[in-house]
Amino acid sequence: MKLLTHNMMSSHVKGVKNGFPLILRVTDQTEEEMEFNGEFMARMLPRIEYKGLMKTLHQLDMGDALPSAMPADAETNEEFLKALHHVLLEVQIVSGELECPESGTKFPIENGIPNMLLPEE
Repeated sequence: MKLLTHNMMSSHVKGVKNGFPLILRVTDQTEEEMEFNGEFMARMLPRIEYKGLMKTLHQLDMGDALPSAMPADAETNEEFLKALHHVLLEVQIVSGELECPESGTKFPIENGIPNMLLPEE
């Protein structure tokens, strides 16, 4: 699972009002180099929940990978876009779990795929 995917996920547990960002606990992660596309990254900026991304990066001890706030010139700042590209597209979560911040419901990640099915009650 890429951190780009994680940044767009939220809990769908019934009654949850604040299910974002999902708490991420990683047991295995890897990095996979991908070709940088600055235009794509600039177009993605409005879709990124930056505070949630920073919270996740701190959970992964990667808090220094990006500045604490998105730069004003983010769309044209190639250094920032390359760093964002790295954390969103090259960091791969292989296994671990996601946890709803409100309900505590846990969702496993296996082979890079999060299982968001709710347990039967």
